[in-house]
Amino acid sequence: MMRRLCIYALLLVGLRGLAQGGDTAYFIDGYHGGIYGHLPEWQTKFMVEQLAAHPDWKINLELEPESWDSIAKNDAVDYAAFRRLIADQGVGGRIEYVNPAYGQSYLYNISGESIIRQFDYGMRKLRAHFPGLVFSTYSSEEPCFTSALPQILRSYGFRYASLKNPNTCWGGYTRAFGGEVVNWIGPDGSSILTVPRYGMEALKPRSIWETIASSNSEEYVKGAFAAGIRHPVGMCLQDAGWSFGPWLRGHGYVPTKYETWRGYFGRASRGGAVAGFAKATDWRFSQEDVLVGLMWGAQVLQRIARSVRHSENLLVQAEKMAAMAGVWKGMAWPSSTLDEAWRGLLLSQHHDCWIVPYNGKPGDTWADKVKRWTGGTDVRAESIMRGAMGRLSPAVGSGYVRVYNTTGASRGEWVKYGGRSFFVEVPAMGYVSYRIDSLKGVGPTVSVSRGVDGRVTIKSDLHTIVVDPAKGGAIVSWIFGGRELVEAGKGLGELRGNFYNDGGFRSSMETPAEVGMEDGGVVVKGQIAGHPFREEIRVLAGEPRVDFHLRIDWKGSPAIGEYYEVPKDQEVRKAYYDDRYKLLALFPVDVGSSRRRVFKNAPFDVTESGLDNTFYNRWDSIKNNVILDWVDLEGDSRGSAGGGTGVALFTDHTTSYAHGDSIPLGLTVQYSGNGIFYRNYGTDGTSELSYALLPHVGRWDSARLWTAATKWKEPLIVEAAGEGGSRSLLRVEPGVEVSSVRGSADGKALFVRLFNAEGGMREVRLWLGFVPRAAEEIELDGRKIKTLKVVREGKGAWVRLEMAHFGIRTIKFEHE
Repeated sequence: MMRRLCIYALLLVGLRGLAQGGDTAYFIDGYHGGIYGHLPEWQTKFMVEQLAAHPDWKINLELEPESWDSIAKNDAVDYAAFRRLIADQGVGGRIEYVNPAYGQSYLYNISGESIIRQFDYGMRKLRAHFPGLVFSTYSSEEPCFTSALPQILRSYGFRYASLKNPNTCWGGYTRAFGGEVVNWIGPDGSSILTVPRYGMEALKPRSIWETIASSNSEEYVKGAFAAGIRHPVGMCLQDAGWSFGPWLRGHGYVPTKYETWRGYFGRASRGGAVAGFAKATDWRFSQEDVLVGLMWGAQVLQRIARSVRHSENLLVQAEKMAAMAGVWKGMAWPSSTLDEAWRGLLLSQHHDCWIVPYNGKPGDTWADKVKRWTGGTDVRAESIMRGAMGRLSPAVGSGYVRVYNTTGASRGEWVKYGGRSFFVEVPAMGYVSYRIDSLKGVGPTVSVSRGVDGRVTIKSDLHTIVVDPAKGGAIVSWIFGGRELVEAGKGLGELRGNFYNDGGFRSSMETPAEVGMEDGGVVVKGQIAGHPFREEIRVLAGEPRVDFHLRIDWKGSPAIGEYYEVPKDQEVRKAYYDDRYKLLALFPVDVGSSRRRVFKNAPFDVTESGLDNTFYNRWDSIKNNVILDWVDLEGDSRGSAGGGTGVALFTDHTTSYAHGDSIPLGLTVQYSGNGIFYRNYGTDGTSELSYALLPHVGRWDSARLWTAATKWKEPLIVEAAGEGGSRSLLRVEPGVEVSSVRGSADGKALFVRLFNAEGGMREVRLWLGFVPRAAEEIELDGRKIKTLKVVREGKGAWVRLEMAHFGIRTIKFEHE
């Protein structure tokens, strides 16, 4: 009997150990920062000494790659010692680099191509210092996440990821989901094994920056065991410059083992991909699972976001122009100029630029840095474009005008040159030339007239738009496709916000405006709460998109928002979150359905929103209300053969959008008041922004909204030329975007990156205006996937490849 009891007791102990994986918890420690944020000169020496003093300690690094240039120069001894320590990149190694991004960007707020370059330039820089460096796991101390990361990470050779940021959630966090591990599935179907913010990993009470996983407390770890998590893991990548050494310092759950992420996945799984872990759950991660909140509408952030977007667009166009000149005219690839241009752009995308723009010494704040960095990028990009056009058509002044198109689709649009408008048809990724004297008498077919009631009407072949001066210059009628788009009694483009020190909610429709008539549009001069604004409305013949440019000249710094915010660490309710009280540009559009659907783009992704509304006012209740390039409001056309009506809103910068709770679709224009990190986010002089509205029939993909946004971001380039002719470098199928085209330093290769924005899994053809010697599909890190067959066709050629919906592909062409 006693023997049976002993066996039974041992069995219970064994079952308990099996259920809890041996009761060991894990902790991810390390450092986050760099020379632009926080990295004192003693940091490298400190890491070397602390690793020697604590043999069981391991660290994970998210240090700006450029930091090592400075460290190698100023601290050669400790730099050499650190290189020896990091040389062991096996499962048992003590140092793992978990975020190689050059500028530690948030990622969700920049273009997909910028994300790729963040990794490309960052990994190159780090491997220049540490040649054997292996990138196994992506992890970040900030919410540097976006839905398309799985395919990007896998293409760079990453095997694992983490969606935790327990100790630095000021700017947000990911949705809590699942147990021990998940298969993070991106929009294209790519998957990567990931540790999520556990479903039981709550936000810490009375905090505005932490989850309960930040210090491996006994409560957290035991709660994880109880939830079936066999190998609980907490995390804190300390700010570089913190002098604690091992973060837990003897506190928290015992036993806890420090690990690298590579070691955690490799050891806890006993070398297997999933073995040893609880069964991985598939998580089709949506962009709305990235729960992030910045100071949307703050003037300083608005200026940063506009500068970054402008530089992104210009630099991609410059590369494409250089590629044309390289293939057709043998122009040397401007590697060093482009590298420096990308460097400035990538640094301007640093998360600290966006969350603490005022930090730093006067004249050298993050906002000041962005101005210098993007300014340098723009100068270099413009220089490359001028050089490329000079090679493509060097003799200027011979009576021709040449129009360049940098997108992968042919375009028919109105352009202006020498004060005249004329219609052009430009081939994909190429140019067309016209004799200037043949353009005489050609003009736009857009009329602007004023009625006896004072209203101004803009008419084109697609639009009839009525602007009412008596209602502050708002659009009171817009006929498109035979239907009225403006809700009855409303004003489209109305500015409205809560000026809580100046009478509460105020509207631009309170005060009559001056409406001046111009070719192709109008200029509205009005007021909002006593502050003058100027808005241009532009219509082009044959173009469904209508462009707006808004400028507000602030008199001082009015308070705009819900209430006066007194920043407190333990107060989770925040005035600066709630967009209902910020100054909004409102678009009360009638899409012909009481049930509406909202789609919004993200880097290499489009998400159908699951939100009832976009509004929140607490740190623990953040919603993803981010607009990257566009958001589309559609009437619910399911079951309808013809498809419903929709109106897309394009923006020239990343910000937030509004929708729901009786508030129409809106764009956040201004917040002014106290905000994150105890700063006063006021207004100083002028605020400017551009946006566009594009009405359409059918869903966003059938309406080709991604292509329309690309055309808006990459406008046709019109220049004087010395010769005629027309040429196309490459052309893609409808719904496929050319993310980038770049050459090689030796001039013998061309790299083309495609994105399948608007179609399902399909075979895609890419037509070329030259005949390459060879073609390969490659990973982002250069590894060959397969050889592509080059089919010659006339003076050009084409290749065929398979692409998933929202998939990206990179093709390397070898040419003479």
